[in-house]
Amino acid sequence: MGNTAVRPLAWRNLQGIALGASSAEGLLLTALPVMAVTVTTDPRSVSLVTAASQAPWLVLPLAVGVAIDHVRKSSLLGAALGLQTAGYLGLALAVLTHTASLPVLMAVACAVVVGQVVGEGTRGALVPWAVGPAGLDAANARLLFIDVGVVRFLIPPLAGFLVVWRPDSVGWAAFVTSVPTALLTKRLRTPVIRPPVTRLRPVHEVRLGLRHLVGSRLLRSITIEVLGASFAWFMGYATLALYVEQYLRLDRWWYGVLLACTAVGFAAAAPFSGRLVTRLGHPTAMRAAIAGEVTCKLLLGVVPAHWAAVGAVLAVHSFATFVWNVGSQSSRQRFTPPELLGRVLTSHRALSWGVAPLGAAAGGIVAATWGFSAVWVGAATVQAVGAALVWRCLSARAFDEARLSPLNDESRLSPLNEDGPVNSPPQRIPAASAEHFAPDRDR
Repeated sequence: MGNTAVRPLAWRNLQGIALGASSAEGLLLTALPVMAVTVTTDPRSVSLVTAASQAPWLVLPLAVGVAIDHVRKSSLLGAALGLQTAGYLGLALAVLTHTASLPVLMAVACAVVVGQVVGEGTRGALVPWAVGPAGLDAANARLLFIDVGVVRFLIPPLAGFLVVWRPDSVGWAAFVTSVPTALLTKRLRTPVIRPPVTRLRPVHEVRLGLRHLVGSRLLRSITIEVLGASFAWFMGYATLALYVEQYLRLDRWWYGVLLACTAVGFAAAAPFSGRLVTRLGHPTAMRAAIAGEVTCKLLLGVVPAHWAAVGAVLAVHSFATFVWNVGSQSSRQRFTPPELLGRVLTSHRALSWGVAPLGAAAGGIVAATWGFSAVWVGAATVQAVGAALVWRCLSARAFDEARLSPLNDESRLSPLNEDGPVNSPPQRIPAASAEHFAPDRDR
């Protein structure tokens, strides 16, 4: 076993950074569409704000992955938070001075999400350094819980209240949250990245990350499953509001109730997912999660049109998705060399987000042609086909092969600090974030 070093202080700081960054991002990204409606009521114009907030996820992850692997991660994380902090301050001042036009809102949305792309990728690459291989499942479960528990439960109501009470208070609240979060990155003593001997070739560096992601049978199989699952989910999600109104025949506010059911499923999975993945093993837990997601999508197309039945199915679907995400993220972190980790994590994210618009478009076409039940049945079929293609590649044998691969020798995962290799004795990771782990979407 190579990397048995555990850094409790770094892990606590990383959780604090995740909490602060997710809270500030959630405040702003929840409020921006509402602010856009105060500027214009043209749906096409309002949608531009959402488009601006999605664009960085489609164009930046590959380049960001190269930066993560070649720049000191604490510095990169601080720069991302600094960009976001400037965006929050700019929005607060623009609203206060009545200059918050649509281009201003789009620029702020873009700046915040650029910081989000960099920040999420960097935090994901820092997790193995902070907790070691044995703590990856519990650590990823904790970070997902921070994102879901805080951003989905607490932040939207708060953002809605603030934007109605005093619109500029959203920017100020995000700014006040982001400043200490950015300063917290100074306490992360991450390894110094030595400059490359040869000239950096960005296209070549991106290709190396993609080659590892595609070349590893296990990681390639996980990515194929995530592509199918993301396409399938966005088929249904894009038409969910109309599904509520026209299929369930409910008022619009029920859409929010059903979205809350998905958050309940995530929150219910958070305390148990790490232990569940460990106890069942990654192959069993991840296959069970796939089966649960496919079954739930199929049920959404055939269950009686009653909000309670649909809400229960959505909650179970979210539970399965959370378990899958924990196993998927920790597998990429565990079976990727540290010098490629940033590129692999962001490449995976770029591929999974890249199919979202295609899935959404397909969902709209299917709904208009065959109805809303057909959307979810079709989504279940798409994911089931993808799962069938890779089912054998998610076996225990595939995980053993990945573990024994020379590229994934755990001795290579021993991180460096400023003074050289860390050779700490085995330790338990902080009680706040781990149980005992056998070695065995972020979607």
